[in-house]
Amino acid sequence: MGAGHSHSLEERPRASERTTTVLTIAVAVVMFFTVAGAVAVWPSDWAFLKSVPTSYEDAEWVDVTVESVDENTGEAQVVVDGQEDEGLQTLLPLELADFSYEVGDSVRALQIPDGTLIFGDFNRGPPMLVLLVVYVVLVLAIAWWRGLGALLGLVAAFGVIIFFTVPALFEGSNPLIVGLVTGSGALFALLYMAHGPNARTTTAYLGTLAGLLITTVLAWWAVDASRLTGIWSEEGSHLELAGRDVDLQGLVLCGIIIAGLGVLNDVTVTQASAVWELRAARPDISRWNLFARGMRIGRDHIASTVYTIAFAYVGAALPAIMLISLYDQSLGVSLTSAEIAEELVRTLVGSIGLVLAVPLTTGIAALVVGYDGAMAGEQPAVESGQSDNTTHLD
Repeated sequence: MGAGHSHSLEERPRASERTTTVLTIAVAVVMFFTVAGAVAVWPSDWAFLKSVPTSYEDAEWVDVTVESVDENTGEAQVVVDGQEDEGLQTLLPLELADFSYEVGDSVRALQIPDGTLIFGDFNRGPPMLVLLVVYVVLVLAIAWWRGLGALLGLVAAFGVIIFFTVPALFEGSNPLIVGLVTGSGALFALLYMAHGPNARTTTAYLGTLAGLLITTVLAWWAVDASRLTGIWSEEGSHLELAGRDVDLQGLVLCGIIIAGLGVLNDVTVTQASAVWELRAARPDISRWNLFARGMRIGRDHIASTVYTIAFAYVGAALPAIMLISLYDQSLGVSLTSAEIAEELVRTLVGSIGLVLAVPLTTGIAALVVGYDGAMAGEQPAVESGQSDNTTHLD
């Protein structure tokens, strides 16, 4: 009896051929609408790639290295990359009280025609590259091929955002369609590259899409009802000043849709995996019991993920929270101010979508791999030489 139980743990549940066909058709329909939506809002003008002109005519950005700093004036003597023959040049002091130059700093500066150098920002490439390398090495070392697939999927997903989402929004395309197409396309690349084309991945994908649709509907209503215009954010102001004809309210809407993808995906993948493992441990379990046991895991996941989202957004909005706290106004007024309201709406909408995605994903998984829809412990016909109606999809 113990040996049989151990054997059942080693075998992965398999979806039936009919179930596999249904899942394939469902994904094909989703991708059809995704491609159709992408074609409908595909950007035709890439003028957004043109840089915004600086305030000084014929000025250019250069990289400089700080060689010395005058403690009295705050001015720095620097060497401009590519202009070493001209010797030391003066970089104007920082206007920020909490920051000053240090010898060895790599700085991006604006060089105007008369030779004056104006501080732009610090170059952060090297330390960020170190963090990236460490992250990639750890992912590959611990997760192996699945980690490589996840990294490639992440690159593909960000490619969708950079080469489709951003130009489409700049062109004034419908932000609702852009957000849905981005979410569907990015999730497709992420999930199937990270977890492989199988029934478990498809279950997670469909569950995530269900949560995405709920999030989109709620975000569409909440942004309009809460009058989140997007004009109060610093980035929105810069876009306005840059002369870009961007629908800032639509940008808020699209941002809320995309913001919840990562956590939503995490929850649905975990739920799908949990149901698969429960089914492998108990091959005789009914669909309803499989769903009920999966939801026990899901409730714990919901509880932990909800406050994970909340703290993530609080951390991002911490400067705004501190600024608003300086004003003499009630807590209710502070929480409904433009700066905080956007983060609160994003948190609440994303959390609602996440909470509902858990039972939806668990239900789909129970239907796909439940007792009547899957058979555990059998080998595919191509391996065993027997004729059966199952396809091995872990």
